[in-house]
Amino acid sequence: LPLGTRVQSTSDTDTLAAQLGRVHLVDARAGERFRGEVEPLDAAAGHIPGALNRFFKDNLAADGRFKPAAMLRDEFEALLGRDAAAGTVHQCGSGVTACHNLLAMERAGLAGSCLYPGSWSEWSCDPARPIARG
Repeated sequence: LPLGTRVQSTSDTDTLAAQLGRVHLVDARAGERFRGEVEPLDAAAGHIPGALNRFFKDNLAADGRFKPAAMLRDEFEALLGRDAAAGTVHQCGSGVTACHNLLAMERAGLAGSCLYPGSWSEWSCDPARPIARG
């Protein structure tokens, strides 16, 4: 990110819950965790309803570096549509690898997405919140 860039995070789980269906929620976890097949860390397996899966490692080329910006842009636009950055919220298990997707979008010139720092760990700790699997 350019020096001085501010990334606004979603303030809390209730705010995100109210935004579901109106934002693109991108989950950066591995597919098997997203689908709820395994959950090595949290009490519940699955994902936040409506979330899309983009494993953070998909941002990397074979040499372990970020893919070229144009390639990242094409991949994120295929997932989210054009001009979707401002309406995108990133999450993962604990908020860390979601930053990787957020940074990849910035590198791709798709600025304005934000982070849900509580991520799956915060969402799934309340059994009253809906969970999707598959």
